[in-house]
Amino acid sequence: MNTEQHDYDVIIVGYGPVGVTAANLLGGMGVRVAVVERDASIHPRARAISTDEETMRIWQAIGLAERLKQDMLAGRPIDFVDTRGRSFLSLAPAPRGNGHPPQLFIYQPATEQVLRDGVGRYPNVKVLLGHDCELVEQDDETVTVTARDLTEGTPRTLRGAYLIAADGGSSPIRTRLGIGFDGRTYHDRWIVIDTKVKRDWDTVDRLRFHCDPARPAVDCPTPLGHHRWEFPVLPGEDEQDLISHDYIWRLLRRYGRTPNEVEILRAVAYSHHVRFASQWRIGRIFLAGDAAHAMPPWIGEGMSSGVRDAGNLCWKLAGVLRGELPADVLDSYEVERKPHVREMTAQAVRFGRIITERRPGLTGLRNVAFRVLMRVPAFRAYMQEAGWFPATSYRKGLLDRTGGSRAVGKQLPQPWVRTEDGDRVRLDDVLASRWTLLHTGPARPWPAWAAGGIGCLQVTPAGSVPAPGTIVDDEDVLIPWMRRHHATVLALRPDVVVYATATGAADLPRPPFVTAPRTPVREQASPPAATTTP
Repeated sequence: MNTEQHDYDVIIVGYGPVGVTAANLLGGMGVRVAVVERDASIHPRARAISTDEETMRIWQAIGLAERLKQDMLAGRPIDFVDTRGRSFLSLAPAPRGNGHPPQLFIYQPATEQVLRDGVGRYPNVKVLLGHDCELVEQDDETVTVTARDLTEGTPRTLRGAYLIAADGGSSPIRTRLGIGFDGRTYHDRWIVIDTKVKRDWDTVDRLRFHCDPARPAVDCPTPLGHHRWEFPVLPGEDEQDLISHDYIWRLLRRYGRTPNEVEILRAVAYSHHVRFASQWRIGRIFLAGDAAHAMPPWIGEGMSSGVRDAGNLCWKLAGVLRGELPADVLDSYEVERKPHVREMTAQAVRFGRIITERRPGLTGLRNVAFRVLMRVPAFRAYMQEAGWFPATSYRKGLLDRTGGSRAVGKQLPQPWVRTEDGDRVRLDDVLASRWTLLHTGPARPWPAWAAGGIGCLQVTPAGSVPAPGTIVDDEDVLIPWMRRHHATVLALRPDVVVYATATGAADLPRPPFVTAPRTPVREQASPPAATTTP
């Protein structure tokens, strides 16, 4: 049997939320991409149930944020309740400045469908569904994948400069490479029950953590008429019994839910993990998402952390492929992302302890302590404003701290701004995933950056008259942020992370370019039309 052979820039193995986000990002940058996915269709079970405002910025960069939000629930309160259903910790998360709601509940099959429809905008992306990745080999210049069509049995050989393994927590590619996946799996198994809402109830739109020492439970709204519950399998119980409809109704009736309110769609048992791949890169192969890390679900950041991986890696791959950035820039992917994922995982573990504590004495102390602390304004603000949430901020990586500002490594807030045409738009839509200089004073030559053809925008105060080469800080966010960080000039990377700064008459550090960056092409593609997903 003859084997077809095709050449690409990047091969993506795995087409879940991480792989499909990477395909959209790279497709919009003009990169030639092949996607290999074993399943012939989207996984029917809603695994992830929420996302956040930073993730929405990445999906905004691919032109899909507003379409995705049509199928999401935003602004829903969160309650931690005791055995009697009384709240001891209640949150309504406040935005952290990224231009989108701080938490959004999703129905994962619908989210993935919109993202896959988005990939259809790019003729430079080839998607091979129903293909098993049987073999991955690499040398100094290429990665070669042998993929077999599971319907016809036909093998294909795909060659690419780089490969992104987004093939899940069990990652066959990670295993074949001999990369360790260190950490632990929690002893408890959990039953996840997905339902279709038939009739609303008073708390249907709330995320409620039932912190009952006898049996904790998660009671979570999901959009498009769905709702989820999660219960642990207790010692001595058979998880197969728990996923039977009779037992599921026993669990749900405890919280007042009957066949009058919901229809059971599916139930499955799973384990919680805390694991990190020992390496996220070997040669030309990069691990992303669950293939690189696994965390418990308590703050809903597993999928979002994988999307952040794609948002960090893809523009660097495109820059290296186009000869704009040196190849060693790719080493910054793990250096930047791994510490952030570790922080996020640590917070998920801490929240899990609050929810799943089963010693009655400690749960009583917990309930009293949080009720008292939530009356303290500083603590309440810390919780409501998500001071505990590890926002994107890199200490090491593709950064130049010569300017001395604390802004370096941080992601710039995204307010609404007014352009030279007078249009009011989100900041990232002006920056358009390009290297950009933002400055608050008069323009200066910055010759090393000008030689690279880098865009330069002056930020003017709210109420200013829009003018060529300026953006008006309509919400009075950018100028105060730069002032607090002692910077009058910011050099922004395509992911809106501050690469370098300067203050006053000081010059900017030199850019990292080998050749001048080219303009991305993603703005040429229109987002997919709205579709209805059951």
